[in-house]
Amino acid sequence: MRLSVLDQSVAVTGRSEDASIRETLALAQHCETLGYERFWLSEHHSHPTIVGSAPEVLMAAIAATTQRIRIGSAGVMLPHYSSLKVAEQFRVLEALAPGRIDLGVGRAPGSDGRTAQLLNPNARHAADHFPLQVRELQAWINGTELPEGHPGRGVSANPTGPGAPTLWMLGSSNYGAQLAAHYGLPYAFAYFITDGQGAEEALAMYRELYRPSSPHPVPQPALCVWALAADTEAEAWQLFSSRERWKIDRNKGALGPLQSPAEVAQRPYSAVEQADAERLRSTALVGTAEQVAGKLRALSEALQVEELVVITWAHDPVARRRSYELLAQEFCSVPVRPGPR
Repeated sequence: MRLSVLDQSVAVTGRSEDASIRETLALAQHCETLGYERFWLSEHHSHPTIVGSAPEVLMAAIAATTQRIRIGSAGVMLPHYSSLKVAEQFRVLEALAPGRIDLGVGRAPGSDGRTAQLLNPNARHAADHFPLQVRELQAWINGTELPEGHPGRGVSANPTGPGAPTLWMLGSSNYGAQLAAHYGLPYAFAYFITDGQGAEEALAMYRELYRPSSPHPVPQPALCVWALAADTEAEAWQLFSSRERWKIDRNKGALGPLQSPAEVAQRPYSAVEQADAERLRSTALVGTAEQVAGKLRALSEALQVEELVVITWAHDPVARRRSYELLAQEFCSVPVRPGPR
């Protein structure tokens, strides 16, 4: 089983948002040394928690400071943009890091309706053209011709070169699974968004409907999951309290920076919130390295996927890096230093 990383540049209390971007850059370098397969970046807009708004810019910085790890978007919210411009951006990235670029695309806005309208005045209708945009993107990043009569026929996305970014379809529903199958693309299901709901059906549909393409003759599914490991189980659950509190607040419409466990402890749960917290803990991939690795392997086997893309939030960047170190010890065959005693 392969392990990869999805980072969302999460804002935390006590530090400015720009520090989260620099921490993402440092984490990418760290995860390369640990042996992770790829490092993906999300795209959100006007979000008080998730402040990574331009994955293609951050990818260029990571490309310049790493040597081996694949770098990707998870994803570019394609309806906001021109397919040609996205293709050009990722052709430039391919030139900077040949053979290491993943172009993950999604249809969701990654923002509220008003922000989506500001990003693209045609936002209300843009999502309807998503399948066509994916087809255009395939042609432009691979240097193939668009159909006769298409206004983009004869237009190229420069710079061209011997390689091309790998196009991925992202989704949390059957829609993305069907589209990925139709175009013969790798598909990543956002398990962390739905808490697993719909994953089995979407992956089964993807495999059943898959139409082989020359770069991808067989289906290539992956799961994006939220997980956190620590040196002790008690420490892991304490660190998880930041994410737990955030999810409970989010469900009430309150968004903000991730709070520290100490801050969370100062706000006792109501009876309803306590019940919600217990439900979150019952399915959370949290614990020691051995415990989390066991849960990840069971999930991989149950859904028959060979790659898991791990998201980890922690208020303390040191704790987050330690979580990735511990999982690397289980999956990536890289020696990991002992934890603090």
